[in-house]
Amino acid sequence: MSETTLDQTPQSDAREGVASSDRRKFLRKSVALAASGAAAAAAGNAYADDVKLDTVTEPLEINPTRNILGRGVVSVPYGMPSKFEKNVVRRNVSWLTADTVASISFTPWQDLNGIITPNGLHFERHHAGAVDVDPENHQLVIHGMVDKPMVFSMEDLKRMPSHTAIHFLECPANGAMEWRGVQMDSMQFTHGMMSCSEWTGVKITDLMEYVGVDPKSTWFYAEGADGSALQRSIPMEGAKDQFGEPLPADQCELYKDAMIAYAQNGEALRPENGYPIRFLLPGCEANMSIKWLRRIKFVDKPLVTYQETRHYIEPLPDGTIRQFSLVNETNSVINYPCPDYQMQGKGAYEIRGIAWSGRGKIAHVDVSVDGGKNWQEAELVQPVMSKCVTKFKLPFEWNGDEHLIMSRATDETGYVQPTLMQLRNVRGTNSIYHKNSIQAWKIEKTGEVKNVQIENF
Repeated sequence: MSETTLDQTPQSDAREGVASSDRRKFLRKSVALAASGAAAAAAGNAYADDVKLDTVTEPLEINPTRNILGRGVVSVPYGMPSKFEKNVVRRNVSWLTADTVASISFTPWQDLNGIITPNGLHFERHHAGAVDVDPENHQLVIHGMVDKPMVFSMEDLKRMPSHTAIHFLECPANGAMEWRGVQMDSMQFTHGMMSCSEWTGVKITDLMEYVGVDPKSTWFYAEGADGSALQRSIPMEGAKDQFGEPLPADQCELYKDAMIAYAQNGEALRPENGYPIRFLLPGCEANMSIKWLRRIKFVDKPLVTYQETRHYIEPLPDGTIRQFSLVNETNSVINYPCPDYQMQGKGAYEIRGIAWSGRGKIAHVDVSVDGGKNWQEAELVQPVMSKCVTKFKLPFEWNGDEHLIMSRATDETGYVQPTLMQLRNVRGTNSIYHKNSIQAWKIEKTGEVKNVQIENF
């Protein structure tokens, strides 16, 4: 049984029928726009009334920096963040793994304001540590069930038609520490195994044309050049698992979005993100986006590697194993307010958050401030793109009382982010991967914000 079979219809989706004429549609749209404008104006006025700002009665004091010369150009050849932002860094959980070589670091989403993760803050997941690969000597081999096995140098790849897209990457273990109960009181550790970047490279479908893939090939696997030689199998049309059972048709189309990426956010990949090239499979478990890519082999069955049998599988309550659960399901979280920041007095605030789905675009996000009893539809901040982080926001008036705030995302396929109880009913509490349940934060009367799990929700 999959999460898509759960009864997850948002309360805010009980909308009336579509108007029967263009005039009615126009009038409804006009009323909606007017209401939106009024709401925005009211929120602005509320903020002005509630926030206590100092009244200027004296001339503005001259800042000490007005009396000195600053640094010259190229004194810092590669620009770095301000020293006052020194706490905005990736972090790891020391007790989570035996060492940092086969481990993970977390993106500080609580400190970010856009959908793009700076390269230096993109989460890391290594199976044998990050390696430095010389691009001058690095090659990509494509072989197996192809007409022309070929070797591509870095220059060969960069001469080919390029493809650029913005996509998130998410470790399937994002949120894993919270399956059985609250563990971490920081958004960085509950949702930081996900980052979003602009990627540039060569589409896998273009490379497939170059080598001439055999129509009988139904899988290919990618292999990295790191110490773990990480390998993952990627399905194509007609793919069956090792027991001969067909994979869902939509999973056999995922590879069409894939690319061999050599650039991230406009610059070369960082070593910890696979320099000089990585495989990128948008919307899917990040372990499938093989770093330090060295080989792609087309075959007619899954490789069923160590990583596909020992790791990245999910035991279910009935004793069966969920395998090849490739897509990261719809997820969302409020990153302001959150446990990393305390409320600064009563008054007007703006709830802000992020949503993402490996199934496509985010359709809408609902927000509750009373523990899920009532929901309001949040505003999606443009752009809204497929398999990409989407921002949302909603005005919020804090009166000093306790509140349970949470978000619930729905993607363009109609899939609705489940509650934790719904997820546990299907997958139990012994899982590690694909925890995409609704996240609740509790605002205390003191203004402190805590990570909580609501019983029977």
